[in-house]
Amino acid sequence: MRHEEKNAIIDSLAEKLKEYSHFYLTDTAQLNAADTSLLRRKCFENDIKLMVVKNTLLKRALEQTNGDFEELYPVLKGATSIMFTQTGNGPAKLIKEFRRKHDKPVLKGAYVQESVYVGDKMLDALVSVKTKKELIGDVIFMLQSPARNVIGALQSGGTTIHGVLETLSKREE
Repeated sequence: MRHEEKNAIIDSLAEKLKEYSHFYLTDTAQLNAADTSLLRRKCFENDIKLMVVKNTLLKRALEQTNGDFEELYPVLKGATSIMFTQTGNGPAKLIKEFRRKHDKPVLKGAYVQESVYVGDKMLDALVSVKTKKELIGDVIFMLQSPARNVIGALQSGGTTIHGVLETLSKREE
């Protein structure tokens, strides 16, 4: 591969790293063609871009983006596939589901919500990472909960007061 081609690939990877806020590094080697095709289809269905990359070119792209990715450099060995996504836990859920029937992909590392996760043992932690929309939903629910309690108390208090007043009015007759 010529130097110009390598630079074009590095630039393309750097643009993808800037475009997508999260990425996963996986090992998909030794998957047969049918399983690889199935994995690619599942990625497409979940808005995840899957690419097989050369480790040296990916490392140069990571360096070019000026991010803090040094913890990921040691995992750039062997066959590496990168999954680009806008949702932090999407690829983790996909990997976990896919591995129910297959041995691969193995998680090498991930960059999710400005944090680095290294190793396959971090897969469960990544599955439980909440997306931005889920966090906003939780905050809205927490904000609504006290208001619902106050409204419920006022409504039940109103019926209690009404009952007492009605009883007192009947008593005087």
